[in-house]
Amino acid sequence: MTRISSRLARTFVSAAALVMATASGFAADYPDRAIKLIVPWAAGGDTDLIFRPFAPLLQKYLGQPIVIANVGGASGTVGEREAAGAAPDGYTIYGPHEYIHSVYFGGMIDIKYDAAFEPVCMVSSTPSVITVGAKTPWKTFKELVEDAKKRPDQIVVGASLGSTSQYSIALAAKAAGVTFKYVPYDGTAKRMNALLGGHIDVGDSNLTQKSKVEAGLLRFLANMSEKRTTGLEDVPTLKELGYDVEYSVNRGIMVPKGTPANIIAKLDDACAKATKEPEFAKAMLLQGTEVRYMNAKAYGEFLKKSDMQTKDISKALGLLKRE
Repeated sequence: MTRISSRLARTFVSAAALVMATASGFAADYPDRAIKLIVPWAAGGDTDLIFRPFAPLLQKYLGQPIVIANVGGASGTVGEREAAGAAPDGYTIYGPHEYIHSVYFGGMIDIKYDAAFEPVCMVSSTPSVITVGAKTPWKTFKELVEDAKKRPDQIVVGASLGSTSQYSIALAAKAAGVTFKYVPYDGTAKRMNALLGGHIDVGDSNLTQKSKVEAGLLRFLANMSEKRTTGLEDVPTLKELGYDVEYSVNRGIMVPKGTPANIIAKLDDACAKATKEPEFAKAMLLQGTEVRYMNAKAYGEFLKKSDMQTKDISKALGLLKRE
């Protein structure tokens, strides 16, 4: 090797080391300003109501403000695109659920979650509840099924198409051997308003709607959890009714691909502490939700399994448009 090439090589190594040291220094100081949490649904919806009480607790352990940005639209894909395009510096974090799998396989977005994001932590799990409006005639899931068999594709389900609110009902319908008509609504809040107004017949909801059930405005027909859950003790599970189906919506935190590992570790550590706060457990109980923490590694494995399951479900339901 010539002296010139040797000097160039040493210069290159020194420059690379400087860049790495600088990046490491930036990461070591993280966070030194506010962090934006992208919630890909409208304010007041189920996902928003999970992250609203979580954000100040995460802020407590990170020492910087967590600012929620509700970026709704197109079954959550508008927010997903914004999060995927953000700088991988830890100052934009993302609060998704299983919809990231279904919208990909359903052809609604070309972003594959594992190519665009790194997992940080899981924070909660919410069982889906099959819910109908007060103006409908069904008092039980059995009555709904019997009517649906007489009128295929006529009973109207409101759902964020390609997302969990469609997949949950579609799975229950498949198990019961019935078919529904699906009408798009972007997010839980809009879907519940449509159900209350009698514009749709059936929707996926959860314990957050219990006060409306108690007021006679809605009816819970079946819980899709594995067993009866707190606050829904009077609502039978689909498994009890003879259908081998369960479905929950699991929410967590992700960051754009390329985010430094030590930043992810700091976020995960704050996540672990925030989910242990009694205040968070109390808030989740009001949402019919279980606190379910998983660290980055465990959440990553969970996402892989969920992705494979969603692909299989999409194929079985005839919704698979992208491999």
